[in-house]
Amino acid sequence: MIRIRKKDEAHLVIDSEDSGILMEISEAFTFYAEGYKFTPAYKNKWWDGKIRLYDTRTHQIPFGLLNQVVEFARSRNYKIDMEEKIKPILPATEDELDTFVKESRCHLTPRDYQTEAFKWAMQNQRGILVSPTGSGKSFIIYLMMRYFLKHDLDKKVLIIVPTTSLVEQMYKDFADYSNDDQEFDVEEDIHRIYSGKEKFDIEASVVITTWQSAINMPLDWFNCYGMVVGDEAHTFKAKSLTKIMNRLTRAYVRIGTTGTLDGAKVNELTLEGNFGSIYKVTTTKSLIDNDTLADLNIECLVLKYSDEIRKALSNLKYQDEIDFIVTNEKRNNFIINLALDQTGNTLV
Repeated sequence: MIRIRKKDEAHLVIDSEDSGILMEISEAFTFYAEGYKFTPAYKNKWWDGKIRLYDTRTHQIPFGLLNQVVEFARSRNYKIDMEEKIKPILPATEDELDTFVKESRCHLTPRDYQTEAFKWAMQNQRGILVSPTGSGKSFIIYLMMRYFLKHDLDKKVLIIVPTTSLVEQMYKDFADYSNDDQEFDVEEDIHRIYSGKEKFDIEASVVITTWQSAINMPLDWFNCYGMVVGDEAHTFKAKSLTKIMNRLTRAYVRIGTTGTLDGAKVNELTLEGNFGSIYKVTTTKSLIDNDTLADLNIECLVLKYSDEIRKALSNLKYQDEIDFIVTNEKRNNFIINLALDQTGNTLV
């Protein structure tokens, strides 16, 4: 028997009278970190290179791995005793979500895959939406944010992005989406945080911040949030993201969005632990086939350096080699000339 109960919105407690089962769970959620062999801690034998997502001392595991734990138990025919309050909190039936989308005061009509992604996210209330650039992730986030605020008047929404430019972009997108919505005013309802911006005494119901700003906030700063969205979640430093998410102990709606996952098992499980299961919204090919995105052709150019340069750089450290490459005059001149030679819009 495996007992599953909720510690808070960030962690579950997994327990069993059979210590052997707990050891199996620990092993199932233990992985080697990427590049562990090259870390000083591993080389000096201070660390075995493994990341353990299940803590055998406290019996805690990230909440987002609930489905993985259930799948683990069922694959071994272990019985499960799950606490009732683990279930999603926000009311979100199929009819309620369809009605909300139809009645949303927005000049944009959601595409089918955007509606399905919104509905999946609100019904599960934890998860990672994988959707490529150009698919309208910010519009999906907007719909989720508005639905949450409609049903929870006591909690706020925290949206975390990797850069200050994305803070401004998200704000501008929301201003566009809510232009015809008399119940939502971005100037009053959204507060932006990055270097130099006010970080406390916030009255707005939505806060958009960089993770670099959020990570420095005191513990009690996070208590007012009931929903968190991590946009471009794959770009967050794993330790920083986990630290922030662990402090959001009252955020019961947790959605990550990303255009790509790198395929590394430990990275995906870290993201899933913080947010929840992965949901693929659409693909670039589907968007091209539906004429949502322009067709594209990719040509890869590989610059080859002389044998003398290769030999001279062979013993350099990684960062020193990168520094040489990005400051190489011949390489940069090639890129400049290539860009100048193109027709139409060119971005470097």
